[in-house]
Parts: sequence; structure tokens; C-alpha cells
Amino acid sequence: MNQQALIAILLLSPVVGFFLNGLRFRSKNYILAGTIATLAVVISFVCSVLLFLDLVGMPPEARRITANFFEWIAVDKFKVNAGFVVDQISSIMILIITGVGALIHLFSIGYMHHDKGVTKYFAYLNLFIFNMLILVLGDSLLTMFVGWEGVGLCSYLLIGFWFNDSAKAAAGMKAFITNRVGDAAFIIGMFILFMTFGTLNIHELNALAPTALEASWLGAVTLGTLMLFIGATGKSAQIPLYVWLPDAMAGPTPVSALIHAATMVTAGVYMIVRLNPLFISAPNTMMVVAIIGAATAVLAATIGLTQHDIKKVLAYSTVSQLGYMFLAVGVGAFGAGMFHLMTHAFFKALMFLGSGSVIHAMHEEQDIRKMGGLRKYLPITHATFFLGWLAIIGIPPFAGFFSKDEILWKAYSSSAGHILLWAAGVIGAALTAFYMTRLMALTFWGKSRVDKNVHPHESPISMTIPLIILGILSVIGGWVGIPHVISQYLGEVPNFWEHWLAPVIRILPLAPAEHGADHEALEWTLMSVSVGVAAISAISAYIMYTKKEGSADRVAKAFGPVYQLVNKKYLVDEAYFKGLINPLIRGSKNLWYYVDVNIIDKATYKVTDIVRGGGSFVKSLQTGNMQQYAMYIGVGVVVALSFVLMR
Repeated sequence: MNQQALIAILLLSPVVGFFLNGLRFRSKNYILAGTIATLAVVISFVCSVLLFLDLVGMPPEARRITANFFEWIAVDKFKVNAGFVVDQISSIMILIITGVGALIHLFSIGYMHHDKGVTKYFAYLNLFIFNMLILVLGDSLLTMFVGWEGVGLCSYLLIGFWFNDSAKAAAGMKAFITNRVGDAAFIIGMFILFMTFGTLNIHELNALAPTALEASWLGAVTLGTLMLFIGATGKSAQIPLYVWLPDAMAGPTPVSALIHAATMVTAGVYMIVRLNPLFISAPNTMMVVAIIGAATAVLAATIGLTQHDIKKVLAYSTVSQLGYMFLAVGVGAFGAGMFHLMTHAFFKALMFLGSGSVIHAMHEEQDIRKMGGLRKYLPITHATFFLGWLAIIGIPPFAGFFSKDEILWKAYSSSAGHILLWAAGVIGAALTAFYMTRLMALTFWGKSRVDKNVHPHESPISMTIPLIILGILSVIGGWVGIPHVISQYLGEVPNFWEHWLAPVIRILPLAPAEHGADHEALEWTLMSVSVGVAAISAISAYIMYTKKEGSADRVAKAFGPVYQLVNKKYLVDEAYFKGLINPLIRGSKNLWYYVDVNIIDKATYKVTDIVRGGGSFVKSLQTGNMQQYAMYIGVGVVVALSFVLMR
């Protein structure tokens, strides 16, 4: 089939699903709605696979499929086409979006069967897939921004899907407004880059990226990339705009798996990888990206230690793992960042769907303190969740080990890396192992704390099949990027990931000190440290939450105020309300009362009164009485004659 036709079908299939379900949104036939939506994404996945195979058959330097459907904007020299590109980077993204997306659609059929708005839900999911594909395939920043805003809209619709609940509606609004802050910066970044390079085409921007590094903080490239990164902190939930993602758990659980684990929240990472030559030209921006990523990874992981809602634990884990991705791209390890993006999509989507299976079995209960011992009731959910747990804590040979190890190695060894960035990554790994083991222990292991009126049961096949597939991917997903220090003992297994991305990724060199004979020994040492720390942390959590009952409560009491501060998420939301939101509301009310009401409104009222008064006076002269008109004429003649005689 023609490649342009494949891209068209890839994009339009979810749109067809959206309209088919959207026009019958009142229907409660969840099987028909779910089948339409799932098939739409499966068709897109098939197109993605065919396009990927076409790329594989091309020479490495020529792997680029383009489709320009029409001229979208033409203003003087500013021209933007409705153009889309499938290359090494975007092909990975469309496989993740449509592949994982199809599994989540299938899972939703069983999970949402009882919901009255199930057809509308599937319509929203399809619309989200369409916008996400626009985002990753767009050949210009402006086209990307259309998808960027589209997924923001769909996120709002899906997070606040149960809008009759005021708390859930507020969560949707919080996500929407927080992202608008980042999006405003993204727009400014586009303006700066267009004024500098005269184009928003991504391929052209990368080709025009300066080869010399820009040292000034006020340089055009630095300012432009910084603004784009601020946009990324909103979409990908990084400091200071991460606060919306934990609240986004108010939406249906499959939404969390799709939007807040596998796709939308990775858009910021994807954008930086896509523009990697431009970001490398701005080392100050890269430093900011790395520091924010490392700080977010640690901060969110500490909060995850104290959460009791199963989805909130996974939400803060997502924020933390996204921090790892930004740490990677910030030190120039763009391939490692994309690698972790892919493996994270597998194991985090698995665990979100697993949490949905648990919530389904527990009749909507989400507090892990009211669970325990569920593995005997939910054997498939437990087994697959177990695989995801091993992957996320970085135990070899599971997927997360390879991508996280690559990030930590680059954070230490890259010329843009630093030992403190590596240390932050290791601390994040230790915290991740602890809170994820805590989640496993309180949910599946130990003694049952389930209410006697609740009878847990395994989920239907439509929900367990996606869990099994994602569980397998969580095991083998990292094998495409086995590092040389390991592969040399496996018969020199090639690093497929590195070879695939090499033509489109600029690689920063190792720091001078990391060259030499001890290079491999150092990498083995750092790898052993990270795995060892994670293993010790996981074992500690297992003992604390399964073998020594009450020890966790004693630790919490011992840390007292510190524990409470972390449990309250460092009072960041409260600080935002106190320092920003409430003053803004008060200031807006004062402006409304003193300026709008007392100045603008009163001024318009006065003008209105004057006009109405003048009109009333003129009206009083129009009586229709001929004698009165004759008197006016007589008075006028007398006045005129008097004026003439006086002269």
C-alpha cells in the first residue's frame, strides 16, 4: 500500500471511531462501543507496523517517510503544511501509542461495562489517540502543538469524565489550567525560534541548529529551548507544574494507564528528543533539564512512600520515572531517555491496568490499607503486576533494568553529566524499590485486611489478556538495548536500540576521565551499586510490611513531623494556593470591584445618563404641536434679528 495512504489511515481510523461512537454517545451497549473503538486503534497499529517495516527496509540514513496532505497556513514567507513524518523516533512513538493504546481500549471494555456513559468514554479515547498521533507525527512545531493542545483537551474530558462528582470535575480543571501555563511558554518558545531561524519545521530547525554551543543565558536558542522545556514541565508533570498529575487519578483507571503512563505525559520528553540538535546547542538549557529531572525523580519518589491510594502511589511513581527521562535527555542521553519512555510505557501501563483490576475486584476500594493477601484471589493480576514490579525497580533482566541503568551510566559518564546527578538517580532508584515493594506487600501479600462484605475475584478475560501481553513486554522489552558490557558475554548481541536511533540522535561524548582501560570496570561497578541498592531497599520494605507488623507505624511515628510533611505532599498545593492562587483571586476581585464596578461601570452609566438625558430633552422638543413650533420659529427669528442688530 502507498505509504502516504498508510499515514492517512493511521491518523483517520481513530477519527472514524470517534464519530461512530460520538454520534451514538447515549448508547449503553458497551460491547459495540468498545469493539468499534478498539478496532479503530488496532487498524492504526497495523498501519504503524507496516510503516515501521518499510523503514527497516530502507538504508539507515534514508529512513524517513513524509506525507504533505495540503498547505495549512500561508502568510507571506510563513508557510506550514499539514505534513507528517515517520522516522526512527516517531515510528517508536506510534507503535507505543497504538499498540499499548489498543490493549487499554480492550481492557476498558470489561472495566467500564457498568458505566452509563461508556460510549462517550470510548469516543473520547479515540479522539485522544488521534491527537496524540498528530503530536508525534507532525513535521513542524505548530502541527505538533495542535496535537499538544488536543491531548490536553482530551485529558480534561477524561480526567473529569465523572463530572457530576465535584472533586473529579475539579481535578480535570486543575489539569487543564496547569497545562495552559506550560503551553503559554511553549508558544513563546515557538515565536523565539521562528524569529531566529525563520521556520518552525522540525527538520529545518535541526539542520539550522548552531554547531557552536551557546554560552549566554539570553541567547535566542537558549531562551527558545527553555520556553519549550517549560511547556514540557506542564505536559510531562515536572517541577513546578507536576501537581496536576496525581489529582488526574480521579478519572477512570484505564485513562491513567493510557494518558498518564504511556502516552501524553511523555510528550515533553519526545519533543526534546525530536529537537535534540537544537537542545545540544544550548548547554544551559540542558543543565536545567537535567537538574529539574533529577529533582523531580527524587521529590516524587519520597511522596510515593507515604501514599495509601493505590493509584496515587503509581501517579507519583510516574512523575518520578518521567524525571528519569528528563535526567537522561538533560545529560545528552537522548536514546536512553526514549528507551526508558518505551519500557516505562510497558510496565507502568501494566501496573495501572493491574490497579484497575484490583479496584474492580475490590468493588471500587482504592486504599491499600484495606487490602492484603489478594494474590490468592487474583492470580493473573498478581503475577503480571509482579513482573511490572520487578521491571520498575530495575532487577535484571527485566525491561526497566536496561533503560534505567543506561540513564544512570550516562548521568555519571556523559560530558554533561555529574556525580550528583548520578547520586540523585540512585536515591530515586532506592526509593522506587521501597515504595513499589510496599505497594505489592500491602496489596497482594501478607494478611488479608479486606472487609468481610467484599469478595475479591479475578477480572474477566478482556481485562486479563492486556495484562498478560504487557507483562511479557515488561520482561523482554529491554532486550533490544542490551549494553555492550553485558552483550559481550552473550555472544556480542547487538544493541538494536542504539543502532536504530543513531542516524537521528546526536550523542554527547563521554567525560574525558571515563575513557581508558577502566571504563568497563567502572560501568560494572555503577551498575552493581544501583541494582544492589534497589535490592536492599526492596527487601527492607518486604520485611517491614509483611514480616514485622507495626514496624512501619513505628517508623512513621519516629519521623513524626517529617512523615506528616511528606504525607501532605510537602504542602506544595497549599503553598500554591497561599502564594499564587488566592492572591490572584483576591486581586481579581479587587480589580473587579474597584476598577470594573466603581470606575468602568459607573463611567459607562454616567455617559449613558448624559446621552439619555440629551435624548429626552430633544424628545421634549418634538411634541407635534404646530402652535408650539410657530413659537419656536418666532423666538428663533427674534434671536437672529437681535444678533444682526447688535453687530
